[in-house]
Amino acid sequence: MAGTTAHLLILTPHSSSFPRPNPLFLPSSRPRHLPSAVKSLTLRHRPTPFRPCAQSNQLDGSGSGSKESKGLSWVEPILSFARGNVLPLALISAVTLGLTCPSLGCAVDKYHVSKIGPFGIFVISGLVLRSEEIGAAVEAWPVGLFGLVSILFLTPYFSRAILQIQLQPQEFITGLAIFCCMPTTLSSGVALTQLAGANTALALAMTVISNLLGILIIPFSITKFVASGVGVTLPTKQLFKSLVLTILIPLILGKVLRESFKDVADFVDRNRKLFSGISAFFLSLVPWIQVSKSRSLLLIVKPKVFLVAIGLGAYVQHV
Repeated sequence: MAGTTAHLLILTPHSSSFPRPNPLFLPSSRPRHLPSAVKSLTLRHRPTPFRPCAQSNQLDGSGSGSKESKGLSWVEPILSFARGNVLPLALISAVTLGLTCPSLGCAVDKYHVSKIGPFGIFVISGLVLRSEEIGAAVEAWPVGLFGLVSILFLTPYFSRAILQIQLQPQEFITGLAIFCCMPTTLSSGVALTQLAGANTALALAMTVISNLLGILIIPFSITKFVASGVGVTLPTKQLFKSLVLTILIPLILGKVLRESFKDVADFVDRNRKLFSGISAFFLSLVPWIQVSKSRSLLLIVKPKVFLVAIGLGAYVQHV
């Protein structure tokens, strides 16, 4: 401050007359050289440019903003994991709910919720089914033919090996042997194909054809491999009616909606992950209801035996 005052005194002339204009500040076409004192004053008192400051993360000096952002940083990995594992999480949640609160599942079963699940899955399958995917399924007919042959004619042979396993209660082994003789599952195969982003049209074709042929083939497979010498009959008309109502009608309904309304098709194509999640929810309704109804029997089984049965079922499913 003292230096500034000194420079101002040097530059201010003391005179009682009217102040004369300073020649340094007169307009001129030629640039004038400033005295060193003025240069020093100008350099020392050069105005500091105004710079916008970044917004502080601290609120009221407590740092709650940064703490909140750090506190929410762990949520994103969990959501990412959940989005990538929708179906397993839905099935685990359904089984857990059925074991912990069976009364709810039994109450809901009175409204035929277990039948709503497959119906909803095939409506969604028709909505997401593009016409070009049908052509891709037709071109992949050798793969579809191999799948049908292996499901209906090769897999039943595993039932004989499974029946040699000693596990109590024996109903687990018998159920796995019968499972090997069954055709493609109605809903889970299509739902898994949608989540994997694979050929959904081919999965739908194999599901429909294998279940229709299974009405005729299953009785002979069970009689030959599981219950040798015991005649097995199936309610053919009831099964055929169930397949039409559960698979064909909802599939055609979804496809007609897609082809009739362009806005519906565009919305479905933009939200395929959402519809895959809805399919997973519909699929989880079936195990939820079944576990709720059989909870009392499941609790009788020893946990070790139950885990062995689950492991065998998973192995047979992926063979």
